[in-house]
Amino acid sequence: MRTIEWNYGPSRVLRQTLATIGLSIGVFGPAAGVELTAGDWKFTANGNVNVHYINSSCESETTPAVAGGLACHGSDGVDHNSSISNGLLPAALALGVSTTQDGYDLAVVFGFYPGISTNDGSPNLQQGADLLNTALGTTAIDMRQVFLTFGNATMGTFLLGRNIGLFGADAILNDMTLPGVGAGNGNYAAPANTSLGSIGLGYIYTDWLAQIDYTTPDISGLKFTIGAFDPIEPITQGRATPETSPGYHGKVAYTNGPLYLSASFITQKNEGIANVGDYTATGFDVGGKFTFGDAEILGWYYNGSGLGTTALYLNGATAAGAKRDSDGFLAQFTYKLGKTKLGVNYGESNLDLASGEAISSLVESNKKYTAGVYHSLTKNLTLLGEYTDVKAKAHNGLKNDSSNFNVGAYLSF
Repeated sequence: MRTIEWNYGPSRVLRQTLATIGLSIGVFGPAAGVELTAGDWKFTANGNVNVHYINSSCESETTPAVAGGLACHGSDGVDHNSSISNGLLPAALALGVSTTQDGYDLAVVFGFYPGISTNDGSPNLQQGADLLNTALGTTAIDMRQVFLTFGNATMGTFLLGRNIGLFGADAILNDMTLPGVGAGNGNYAAPANTSLGSIGLGYIYTDWLAQIDYTTPDISGLKFTIGAFDPIEPITQGRATPETSPGYHGKVAYTNGPLYLSASFITQKNEGIANVGDYTATGFDVGGKFTFGDAEILGWYYNGSGLGTTALYLNGATAAGAKRDSDGFLAQFTYKLGKTKLGVNYGESNLDLASGEAISSLVESNKKYTAGVYHSLTKNLTLLGEYTDVKAKAHNGLKNDSSNFNVGAYLSF
């Protein structure tokens, strides 16, 4: 066993895998891993376990809920709740095999992401059980990554399979709450597999999508990626209609020492029922980060039409296919004091009504700020604490407020 050597060859794709599960960002230093060699093949295992105590103060249940609002809401006479759960990341185990054959770097990655809270994937409670966090429950495995890559330093790299998307990826991967919690995820009487972090509160969730894409070689710090993605159905419009064409994502990224910049786009045609209400969703994001000494500042902005808010195509259009515009941003500042990183970020996501749409309790904005302390007890173990305040506002003026704090640990390998 030995520490992974990061080079352009087969281990390069495994480094990209680590980035997607947040093991090589921020104050945590270079990610460690386990690598075994058998003949011409390399086997690599990397992952994390993170556990947090989360306490939430939710909006009173006597106040109507904002539709699509992300401030948690009380229920059954209880406005405060707590849980011991995963944070923004589930636990992870990423397994990779790689080799070089005939001048081509080949690799396959399988990413397993179990949580620690009982959820609706529990085989003992059965899929869709009403009572989720009870005795006899188990946690399910979220299989986010199954993909292959091939290429080399001259031709670039092709990726085929299920992996993180391009649009919105850099915002979440650089969110300081990635190893923590950020915004909680609803009522913790029935905890989800992950928290929100800043999802829907500064960026739209990039998601894990079936794709075929190509990334160019490094060109003086520039890289371009373009890909076709399995089209996904809008969540809230009752549609299960076949899509006639894939979605398309693209990204450009530039790295120059302490400066990193990126921009991406997304587009997909969503088919209506019996060809009524068809619309094409589009969006882009742009942002970057700059490190100066022990400080780092970053910001990402997104804008979409028919793209929705929080998740891809969630509330992106009316049932008749009238598109809603949306935008948002995440701003963040962190500072390292030895092994301790202090940080604060603020994000908001805004959703407009479609042209001619009646005013309702549909969410107009979700906003939040998080203040956090992240201490590297060792190279691979981080102890952390965060406080987050969330505000949701509807188009009819209805408001919901909530807050949560968390303390926990994040161990990567």
